[in-house]
Amino acid sequence: MNPSVTKQKSVIDQIPEGSLFQFLEESAVTYGDRIAVIDDGREFTYDTLYKQTLHLSSLLASKGVTQGDRVMLMLPNCVEYVLSYYAVLRLGAIVVQVNPGYQREELSHMYSIAEPCLWIGESIHKEKVEPLKLQCLFVDEELSTGTNEDLERVSLPEVAVNASEDVAVIQFTGGTTGIPKGAMLTHRNLMANVVQTFAFAHGTYERGEEVFLGVSPFYHVLGMSSVMNQGLYAGATIVTMRKWNVEQGLRLIETYEPTYFPAVPTIYISILDYAKEHPVNLKSFKVMTSGSAPMPVEIIRQMERLSDGGVISEGYGLSESSPTTHRNPFIGLRKIGSIGIPLPDTECRIIHVDHGVDLGINEAGELLIKGPQVMKGYFRDVESTAMQLQDGWLATGDIATVDEDGYYYIVGRKKEMVIGSGYNIYPNEVEDVLYTHESILEVSVYGVPDRYRGETLAASVVLKKGTALTVDELRAWCKERLAAYKVPKMIEFRKELPKTNVGKVLRRKLAEEHRERLKANGN
Repeated sequence: MNPSVTKQKSVIDQIPEGSLFQFLEESAVTYGDRIAVIDDGREFTYDTLYKQTLHLSSLLASKGVTQGDRVMLMLPNCVEYVLSYYAVLRLGAIVVQVNPGYQREELSHMYSIAEPCLWIGESIHKEKVEPLKLQCLFVDEELSTGTNEDLERVSLPEVAVNASEDVAVIQFTGGTTGIPKGAMLTHRNLMANVVQTFAFAHGTYERGEEVFLGVSPFYHVLGMSSVMNQGLYAGATIVTMRKWNVEQGLRLIETYEPTYFPAVPTIYISILDYAKEHPVNLKSFKVMTSGSAPMPVEIIRQMERLSDGGVISEGYGLSESSPTTHRNPFIGLRKIGSIGIPLPDTECRIIHVDHGVDLGINEAGELLIKGPQVMKGYFRDVESTAMQLQDGWLATGDIATVDEDGYYYIVGRKKEMVIGSGYNIYPNEVEDVLYTHESILEVSVYGVPDRYRGETLAASVVLKKGTALTVDELRAWCKERLAAYKVPKMIEFRKELPKTNVGKVLRRKLAEEHRERLKANGN
């Protein structure tokens, strides 16, 4: 029998009906004169942000975007991301989140699945998107964020959104197979997770008073939900960063004094390393959260000492759950090293990985989750949806235990996903690209421990007879075809790969051998 977890007060009746767009709309009414976004020195009040979003919606409508259409959004953290995201939602269209670091092959694959009607991004990516023959909107050429009289005269069609059925965002994830799939997150999924998270943090921060540092990428489900959507819902000021740089980040912290800092372990480690030789002031932090990868316990303790009273709350989530399902309480019993307790209205089961029966306290099995934040399914992929969702229960692929107090611990992964610098990396996807190299006969990609990244990607390669290739040459070739975080940091050439008696490559054995070598070298 699964133990009952610490009960949270239900928030089901607090989840709004209709469109996620109302988060911005309602905050514009309540906090109109408050600064909503600070982007590289540019400041936008909630009133201005709302009006400019409507203006952009009108522009998108003139380009033919209507309810149910998919729009690819490929931008770094900036005010134009916020404007574009909510402008698409205002029309009842669907945001397809895209990492700006993606290359042609990756974009082409996502395009073939999502079939968007429009792409929004920066002109520096023109060469990447030209092969898609897709209508584009380049925000640095076509979008003006200056106020003008047009903002007062926007006319848009009324759109009726069914919050439970209508998809707001397609968030690509590799799932358990490594083949990218589009998780369909409805308006209700995303609004629910914001309301759940805000209720969970009750008494920690207040609406209309906080400053969020927007470090986590908005195109990633963590940054989208925990920073952008939650920030606008809370009437907070969001200070954006295109990419984390420790010196720049600490300057922003000193200037704007953020109270809420959602980040991944690598960012915390970079701050600690910097603080060894430089003074650091983190006293404005009330809440720090960590997600996307396990946080070493010692790093948590060091960061809390450095912030002089700030609390780091570890959590857990997936793209398929909008994303957060568990978190350590900000107030009350906090168990460092655990992922905490389920958010309000989130049910959990731990089942035997082979037999599917429910397990009890401290017994390790696969974690299943059910709640209002769990996705509708995978876009145009009935088979994968049926495998991942059964009777409303989401199979996470992660191995977990739960203790007598209802606190959950992730002890392993059923899937062979690698988490490096907070990014999910699916070995099969990288292997598929490497196999297109004319000199490669066989390849296996896997993760090995890394103090900074959490895990780093390694590749074992067998070359075809009569060919030659260096590590530097292969890495340069990969950089042209893969986002930087997917390029293997460690590459070795071998005569053969270890395999089972039926010819399956023993990826786990390669990873173990690599770990042993690192250990022998004192790493």
